[in-house]
Amino acid sequence: MCRNIRVLHNFEPPVTDDEIEAAALQYVRKVSGTTRPSAANEEAFGEAVRAVTAATRTLLDSLVTKAPPRDREVEAAKAKARAAERYGSQAIASR
Repeated sequence: MCRNIRVLHNFEPPVTDDEIEAAALQYVRKVSGTTRPSAANEEAFGEAVRAVTAATRTLLDSLVTKAPPRDREVEAAKAKARAAERYGSQAIASR
């Protein structure tokens, strides 16, 4: 479930609120053990996503680094190359 959580710090252009919320949603899904809460738990699930989103934004806004910002396209190409090496180029091409 958490495979969609990615590094969000130190990118150019900076991370968006949608990306932070998507990571928070994945985290809450993993911790709760469900991808979609029951009606009885929907409010608690939503509140958890909001709280994790806010905490993540606070963290990202507070972090300091001397490293140059990472380029999203370069990082995506590196990830694709690692996946091709791990799973074979045919598995990646079929996705």
